[in-house]
Amino acid sequence: MANYISIDVGAESGRVSLISFRDEKIYLREIYRFPTGGTFLPVNGREAFVWNIVRFLDEILNGLKMSKNFGEINSIGIDTWGLDFALLDRTGMLISLPYHYRDLRTEGMMEYAFKRVGKKYIYENTGIQFMQINTLYQLLSMVVNNSPLLKIAETFLMIPDLFNYWLTGVKVCEFTDATTTQFYNPFKKYWSIELLEKLNIPTKIFPEIVGPGTILGDLRESVSNRIGYNVKVIATTSHDTASAVAAVPAANKNFAYISSGTWSLVGVEVDKPIVNELSFKYNFTNEGGYNYTYRFLKNVSGLWLIQELRREWYIDNRIISYPEIVKIAAEKRGFQYFIDPDYKEFIFLSNLKMSERIIRYCKETGQKSPKNLGEIARTIFESLAFKYRWVIEKIEKIIGRRIDTIHIVGGGSKNTLLNQLTSDITRKTVIAGPSEATTIGNAVVQMISMNEIGDLKKARKIISNSFKLQKYTPIVDENIVEEAYTKWLEKTGIKVF
Repeated sequence: MANYISIDVGAESGRVSLISFRDEKIYLREIYRFPTGGTFLPVNGREAFVWNIVRFLDEILNGLKMSKNFGEINSIGIDTWGLDFALLDRTGMLISLPYHYRDLRTEGMMEYAFKRVGKKYIYENTGIQFMQINTLYQLLSMVVNNSPLLKIAETFLMIPDLFNYWLTGVKVCEFTDATTTQFYNPFKKYWSIELLEKLNIPTKIFPEIVGPGTILGDLRESVSNRIGYNVKVIATTSHDTASAVAAVPAANKNFAYISSGTWSLVGVEVDKPIVNELSFKYNFTNEGGYNYTYRFLKNVSGLWLIQELRREWYIDNRIISYPEIVKIAAEKRGFQYFIDPDYKEFIFLSNLKMSERIIRYCKETGQKSPKNLGEIARTIFESLAFKYRWVIEKIEKIIGRRIDTIHIVGGGSKNTLLNQLTSDITRKTVIAGPSEATTIGNAVVQMISMNEIGDLKKARKIISNSFKLQKYTPIVDENIVEEAYTKWLEKTGIKVF
């Protein structure tokens, strides 16, 4: 039996898992889980939203220490969310806690960048969709505000690269995560130096970019002493969505995927980036995938809305569980209220509860107000499925072919209501699972690098045979769906084409 450690650090929690490979099957065991989330830190009259990344490192090392009880480990790999970064000084010391992408310091930065260099110039040189939370605008806010941190910064690392550095001492950026920054040029296959220079962002801080599956080397001696063993560290597909897509159990290329979690990443896998008038018009992104493929996709706000709604939802003096939310929402009447899950007021932190924000949105768009949290949850699930349909319709138009099957992977693949709504509203077959796709994809990339599995095609077949998948087909009358989709477009103001 071959054993690999997959470390997946997400916006809500981190997991250290053992992935074993035996008799052409993959087996997964979660060893250690810890909470993540952002934290507020007083800075110059306001509260900055940051990641307590040092605590996360301690938690990872705790998980690795526990892993030695499960036999010999071949390698470990780390993936995290994208966009956020850390800065090191010339001694290799972390300068400050990394900001959370939902921190408000990026307000107005996209517009500032457009005035300086032009919106189309940025897209043509990066192929990345425009979001206020992008790394480019985080760095630009530091330039505009004359941050002293940039003056002493020697090295820029994305979050998974920071963990890899702490474990191995190697300072590099991995391809799949580097592409999310909106200053990686997919045509020159390097940082977009000209763009950075035009925005006065110092370019000397950016290190070498390595491909997914690069073996970085052994653990630092101090780390191996602390956890009780030594092992190789691999720069896996270190962006969590890239790992999740690597684990999509597809038999051919004619599929779309939805990596469903805090965000819903809706897209297709392509060999080369797609940067043209239509992709620019509809604000699609080209993020790196395994073997230098690209994930042509769009970010949809995802289950973040449900996570926020859950904060205010109690049953018998306890916070409601996610399965309970799904059950209650499934019992509510469908297609009564309509929202755009990507509406700006839903994305960022707010003093208003999520329920209050959604009720206000409905009132402002000429709708009646949802009467309870169950109806609001149902509205979120339905509106996510409508947005998935809209995105997939645009993808089909841009790539010039019809998509038959949608693979839903990640934690959201366990949401039976959302899966069925996705099939009903898109009129496509949905295959849900595996729910731990990110952890599995992280591990199979390691396995390929260690010559355990031949290639990704073989890995996907093994994944399909190793985990239970659930198939969904449309059950709601198409005429009812079309009428509801038309109302959703009308109330949200989203254009068909």
